[in-house]
Amino acid sequence: MQINYERTTLSVQEEFNSVFPYLRLDFLSKKNMWQNKTLGKFKTGKDIKGKLTIESYMTVEALEKCFSKIFGLQVQIFRKSGKAWLETTLTNQWTLEEQNRQGEELSK
Repeated sequence: MQINYERTTLSVQEEFNSVFPYLRLDFLSKKNMWQNKTLGKFKTGKDIKGKLTIESYMTVEALEKCFSKIFGLQVQIFRKSGKAWLETTLTNQWTLEEQNRQGEELSK
C-alpha cells in the first residue's frame, strides 16, 4: 500500500481497511480537522516529497512513527473485537498481519 502527500485521509483509511479488514486507522486531530484532506496539507516545512509503503509485516508502532515522521500526523490503529474497536497500545509490537488475524479471531 503506497501513501504519498497527494492521497486524502479518507482514501488512505478506505484502502487500509480493504487490506486489513479487522483493523482501523484513525487520524488524530482536534475537531476532525483532518477529515478528507490531502496528507500534504499537514506537513510543515519545505519537504513534501516523502512517501510511505505500508507492509503487512510492519508493527503498529513502526507505522505510527512513520506517519508522524513523514507526514507530521498522529495516527492510532484499532483492532476489531466483535462489534467493538480496541486500541492496540498494549500490542503495538505486533505486526499489522498479526493484529488483523487476531481481530478476525475475536470477531468470529
